[in-house]
Amino acid sequence: MPMSAGYIPFHPNPSKPKYRPPAGAVDAHCHVFGPERAFPYAPERKYTPCDAPKEKLFALRDFLGFDKNVIVQASCHSKDNRAMVDALEASGGKAKGVAFVGEEVTDAELKAMDRAGVRGVRFNLVDHKGERNVVPEDVVRRLAAAIAPYDWHIEFLVNLDEAPRFAQQISGVPVDIVVGHLGYPRSGAGPWSKAPSLDAFLRLFETGRCWVKLTGPYRISTAPDLPYADVTPLAHRLAGVNPDRMIWGTDWPHVMNKKPMPNDGDLTDLIADWLPDAALRERVLVANPARLYGFLEGEALKTKAG
Repeated sequence: MPMSAGYIPFHPNPSKPKYRPPAGAVDAHCHVFGPERAFPYAPERKYTPCDAPKEKLFALRDFLGFDKNVIVQASCHSKDNRAMVDALEASGGKAKGVAFVGEEVTDAELKAMDRAGVRGVRFNLVDHKGERNVVPEDVVRRLAAAIAPYDWHIEFLVNLDEAPRFAQQISGVPVDIVVGHLGYPRSGAGPWSKAPSLDAFLRLFETGRCWVKLTGPYRISTAPDLPYADVTPLAHRLAGVNPDRMIWGTDWPHVMNKKPMPNDGDLTDLIADWLPDAALRERVLVANPARLYGFLEGEALKTKAG
C-alpha cells in the first residue's frame, strides 16, 4: 500500500554522531512500523507510513552508539501491538515498550505484554476524534488502576500549552506520568518558554509527578531545520528543574514530519548542546530510563522515584 501523500521517509544514510553516548545509553522514544505484510496497518489510521521494521531500528541504535530502545506504539497500528511486541521479543532484552490499549484490555493481555517488556500505555490527546488536549479522566483512572500492579506508567501525547487543566486532571493517578516532545507546545518552543502555561507545568514537573521526554525538536521548533536552536533554552530550563525525570529519544522514524527529514546522527549530536554536563547526560541517557522502564533488576529497581 502506498504511503500517505506528503509522508517523508526516514533518512536513508544518517551520519555517525560526533557525540558518543555513554555505556548503557537508551533511545527512549522510537517506533516500529510493519512490515505491512506481517503486521498490517490499522484501517482507522490517519496516515500510511513507509515500513520501519525492527531490523532497521536495531541497526540504527547500534550505529548511533546506543545500547537499548524504548519502542512506543504509534497510531498507524492503533491497538494492535503485535509489531511492537514482536520487536521487544526479538531484542534480546535490549528493548522495552509502551503500548496503546483500551479499557477492554484484559488482565491476561496485560500480563502477556508485561512478560514481553511493555512498561507503559499511551494516550494520544492530539490526533483525537474528540476534544483536543483534554484528558479523559475516567478512562485514565480506570486504566491506571489496571496497570498499577505492574508498575507501568501512562504516557501522554498532549500539547501542554493548550491543556491548562492537565495537572488537575492527572491529580491522584496512582502511576507515573510521562509527556513527550518537551511538552509538545503547539505555539512553539520559543513562545512557550515565556508563557505562564510553562510555569504551571514546571510546578508539576518539579514535584516528581511527571517525566519529560527530550524528543521531536523539529515538531516544536519554528526553525525549518537543524539545530532547532529555539528548543535549546527550553531543554536547559527543564533540566534545571528536575533532571531526575528527563529521558531522551530519537523519535525515529519521525512520523508525519513536515520539515526536512532530520539526520539521526545530527539529532544525536544535539544531546551535548541540550545537556552540556557529562554527569547530567549519564543520568538522562542511562540512569533515568533504567528506572522508568525497568532495565535494571533487583536492588537497583528499589531506587525508582515515587
